[in-house]
Parts: sequence; structure tokens; C-alpha cells
Amino acid sequence: MEPREREQMPFLLLLPNLVTIAGMCLGLTSIRFTMVGKFETAVVLLILAALIDGLDGLIARRLRATSDFGAELDSLSDFLCFGVAPGLLLYRFAMGEANALGWVFVLIFAAAGCLRLARFNVTRGEAGAGKTHFTGVPAPAGAMLALLPVFLSLANLVETREAPFGAALWLGLVGLLMISRVPTFSPKSMRVPRWGVGVLLMGTAIAMGLMFTRIWLLMALLDLIYVAMLVPGIWRMRGRILR
Repeated sequence: MEPREREQMPFLLLLPNLVTIAGMCLGLTSIRFTMVGKFETAVVLLILAALIDGLDGLIARRLRATSDFGAELDSLSDFLCFGVAPGLLLYRFAMGEANALGWVFVLIFAAAGCLRLARFNVTRGEAGAGKTHFTGVPAPAGAMLALLPVFLSLANLVETREAPFGAALWLGLVGLLMISRVPTFSPKSMRVPRWGVGVLLMGTAIAMGLMFTRIWLLMALLDLIYVAMLVPGIWRMRGRILR
């Protein structure tokens, strides 16, 4: 083989990393729109970044293009998109620029996201193919949970901007859940009983309807459902939530 041919890499092997970079750009652009007060656009970009975060790994596995480089790149992108951007967005949206106490909770959330991703990196090789749950709330899910006050306000359900301290506490709580030992479900663990198939299909139809009519209400409902699913694990782990 010629040296020049050995230096070349098939485009398909680069595709997962390109998708990861695209997600990182969405997260960074979300911060840009947060800075100018265009919160709805910023939230939409973070939702798209969360969708892309699941896509790059799937593409890498399908193309057999997984690599340590790609895994590290994905974690760096996740920290920006799900550890930094959500905290800044909630801070500007609900706490105001001069809220020093709120900024403390933004730092707590960012630090928790960093620790969560670092733990994931060092235990990545230990996760077997049959792993049925995550330990702690994953970073993308944590980002969506952190934005619950934003979803509630945009859906005109609760005006969270009138309770900045509550929004700050919520952000800190989500950060703690990200670094906790609470078992959270993995897609591999999902089992649907026969009687639940119809319910699931009906729920999907309702969700699709809300997506195009009341998307913020849909996102708030999804967050609340996820919180309800965490409650049993939190109850079982009470007294030893943190490592």
C-alpha cells in the first residue's frame, strides 16, 4: 500500500465525529442566543443537541467506527451542551444577571455535569452489553430536567421568573441527581406489557400532537414523567444517595 493511501481515512469513519461537532456547535450557538435573550431559540437548539447526542453513538456503532477519540470528543461536547449551556440559560432566564446566589447553583450544576461525564469515561469499559440502567441522571437528561422551570414558563403554566431562588434550588438538585447513585433506566431495560402497547401508542399520538401545537407543555410533561420515574430509585437509595 502506498504511504499516501495509508494516510487517508474513509469519510464514513469520520461521520460520527462530524455529527458530534455539529451537536457541539448547536450547544455553543444556544449560549449565543441566551446572551441576547432569545430563550426559545436557545432551548430548541439544546433539544436538537440532545437528539444529536444519541445519534452520533448510534451511527458510530452501525458503521463500526467507534474509537477512544470519538468517545472523548463526545464527552467534551456533552459538557458544553449539557453541563454549561443549560445552567447559563436558566440563570439568564429566571435568576437575572446580578443574582450571586443563583450563580453559585450554576457552578454546582456545571461541576456536577463535569463529574458525571468523568465518571462515565472511566467506567465506560466496564459497561457490558447487557447493562440495564445508568447510575445517576445522564447528562442530556439532566440538561432537560434543568430546563423544567423554562418549560413551565414558556408553556404559561407557572411563571418561574417570579421565583428565582426556587429555580436556583432546582438547578442544584438536578446537579446532585447527576452525580448520585440513583439507578435510572436505560433503553435496554425497557419492557412493555401487552396491555401497555395501546397506552404507549396513544401516548405517542398525543405527544406528536403536542409537539406541533404545545411543544413547551410537552417538554414540561416529559420532565415531570421522568422525575416520577426517578422517585422509586431515590426512595430505595435514601440515606446513601451520594458516593
